[in-house]
Amino acid sequence: MTPIYLDYNATAPIDPRVAEVMIPFVNQHFGNPSSGHSLGVTTRLAVDKARRQVADMLGCGIDEVVFTSGGSESNNYAIKGVAEAYRRKGNHIITSAVEHPSVGEVCRYLERRGFKATFVPVDEYGMVDPGEVEAAITPQTILVSIMHANNEVGTIEPIAEIAEAARRHGVLVHTDCAQSIGKIPVRVNELGVDLLTIAGHKIYGPKGIGALYVQSGVRLENLVHGAHHEMNRRAGTENVIEVVGLGEACELAVDDLPRHSRHMQEMRDRLEQGIEAEFPWIRKNGHMGKRLPNTSSVSFKGLEANTILSELSGVAASAGAACHSGGVELSSVLEAMKVPVEYAMGTIRFSTGRFTTIDDVDAALEQIRDVVGRLQPSGGAVVVEDQASETVKLTQYTHGLGCACKLRPQLLEQVLAALPVPDHPDVLVATDTADDAAVYRIDDHAAIVQTVDFFTPVVDDPFQFGAIATANSLSDIYAMGAKPRFALSVVGFPSSRLPISVLEQILQGARSKADEAGIAIIGGHTVDDTEPKFGLAVTGLVDPNEVVTNRGARPGDVLVLTKPIGTGVLATALKRGLLDGEQVELLVSTMSSLNRAASEVMVAIGVNACTDVTGFGLLGHLLEMMNGSNASALVEMEKVPVLAGVLDLATSGVLPGGSEDNFAFTGPMVEYDDNISVVTRKVLNDAQTSGGLLMSVQADRASALIDALIQKGVQPVAEIGSVRPPERVRISVTV
Repeated sequence: MTPIYLDYNATAPIDPRVAEVMIPFVNQHFGNPSSGHSLGVTTRLAVDKARRQVADMLGCGIDEVVFTSGGSESNNYAIKGVAEAYRRKGNHIITSAVEHPSVGEVCRYLERRGFKATFVPVDEYGMVDPGEVEAAITPQTILVSIMHANNEVGTIEPIAEIAEAARRHGVLVHTDCAQSIGKIPVRVNELGVDLLTIAGHKIYGPKGIGALYVQSGVRLENLVHGAHHEMNRRAGTENVIEVVGLGEACELAVDDLPRHSRHMQEMRDRLEQGIEAEFPWIRKNGHMGKRLPNTSSVSFKGLEANTILSELSGVAASAGAACHSGGVELSSVLEAMKVPVEYAMGTIRFSTGRFTTIDDVDAALEQIRDVVGRLQPSGGAVVVEDQASETVKLTQYTHGLGCACKLRPQLLEQVLAALPVPDHPDVLVATDTADDAAVYRIDDHAAIVQTVDFFTPVVDDPFQFGAIATANSLSDIYAMGAKPRFALSVVGFPSSRLPISVLEQILQGARSKADEAGIAIIGGHTVDDTEPKFGLAVTGLVDPNEVVTNRGARPGDVLVLTKPIGTGVLATALKRGLLDGEQVELLVSTMSSLNRAASEVMVAIGVNACTDVTGFGLLGHLLEMMNGSNASALVEMEKVPVLAGVLDLATSGVLPGGSEDNFAFTGPMVEYDDNISVVTRKVLNDAQTSGGLLMSVQADRASALIDALIQKGVQPVAEIGSVRPPERVRISVTV
């Protein structure tokens, strides 16, 4: 089902009237506007008309409108263009602490190139004080760039007053109007600005098109060089289809503004009032008197925005904060406004639009009341009843996503470094190593191997999640050459969010995989939690003289890996609805496959070191092995097996937070070949769930090991590199 759309500040759908004028330029009028023949003349006239439509909306000259690829390019062009053109006059730029990244990051980029940037603060409503802007102006100031209206909380900034103050000092002013156009009047003479940004997709036009107003007489160094398109301000053949759409969107924004603005505000107010009537303890962010008519930033104290949105599956809105194991990552806007973290973490932005209906708002309110009502702290227990007709998607009930919910490696190292190492002759493996299990000797012939592992869902199906979590927990036992004997369940379950039958399915999945491993799950511990978590505390047995750790790798060894990497990327893609059935099947089968056969072969052949590749990624676990063995490693990227589709998804930005943390952690100790892309480097650090075994084996035993693994049905098996004497870096990765 299509969700109720309350995220118009992120993007707006193309108005049918805009699409209608674009269609002839998709199907019929394809000429280059620079061509002199009739086909080119047709498109040139269309571009000229669109430029007039934009100019009429802003109240400026047609020669003051430059078409760009969107709001981000317009902001970049305005700020970088002024910086380079007026460098001799000064090197100081003023902006605010609540700007869009396409302004803030540009200013930080210029700071690295010798410019100075002042980020003026905002008050508790997100409002910039014109007096503070003027006070920040120095003889070296060349530009002030302040957004017209904030995209997160809707606060409308006093641009006219800021521009007046800047003009007294001969300073240029740029304003980003991506959010304000189409919602409130925007005229350049009223704002008094020299440069102004437009984004097509925010005003019911197509994505990938925008414009920059440049007042006559203002100099800009070109951002895009080439032929003399756009009055020699931006090279490149005009995107006629989208230019036509932008022009029509601008004309409609002017013609229908009073009606649309009133409608958006009525819908916004109906939504806010409904939420406040049910939850009077909410906090509304932004200036209540001076904000966009469609924007509502609401904070639910003590709740997590991602958790709320994951259950509001029928409502599309945006979170103002991201909660993860490392803490709460607030938006820069909420942080600048000093919104208390207990409110900020539960902030959701709802934004209405011209197509929002009363029915939409009322249906959204019903869902919000239900979800927030169940999630808010209460004195009594609330248990969700079974809904037999509904299919539960577990990944929508978690923000941590599997092993990505683990503590960041840097934090974990700090904690472990502060703990005393057990001093007992029968403790064979303890916290002084990076092994994921502990070993205690009972006698000369037997030692106990103990491990515990649990995490949040990485797949939607509860049964499959239970099986995968079990395979993952058993992997730590197999990696040490031991045989698991029994296990205890570790359960966190949100009974106020999910029916108890879901927990039953998780446990059934765990039982099926335990049966395959030949062990019993004989008990466990449960707690009521905000999100589902499951794993096992596993006990195994091993001969104390045959324990395999990750500390015995020797120079000359061969590195062998028994499963492909990339499960973290695929699990993240699954949560976002980006995988097809075949890809889901591949992901599930990879993660639920036991490392039992690989472990048996490893013990029979004999290896020097082993670790399973899980939450810290391939390079993270290899780094632990090399640190523990006082050796270095060479990894050949082309030999590392990667699950199908992983690199494409990672290139599109589909990466779990745990993988990013791993990449940052291993970075100082890994040297990559220059030809290895950043995306590939991050995949090598991908946070795995139930990954394969990584073994360090003597070179003369490698072939026998690989052959035996293949005979046992372990596929794929890859010789991915070798161990070397300790060098300046612990790991070198070649193509």
